[in-house]
Amino acid sequence: MNIFMMLAPMSVFLGLLGVAGFWWTLRHDQYDDPAGDAARILLDGDDDRPL
Repeated sequence: MNIFMMLAPMSVFLGLLGVAGFWWTLRHDQYDDPAGDAARILLDGDDDRPL
């Protein structure tokens, strides 16, 4: 029972931390151009070669 009293608040904290991180990415336009990212994979450009 003692371990439950420690793990329950920690799991709630980690869940809220994940939600806060997701909210931060939404507010800072991290998902602005999903169509462009998907199309960029299909391009056959040489600019993505390692140096």
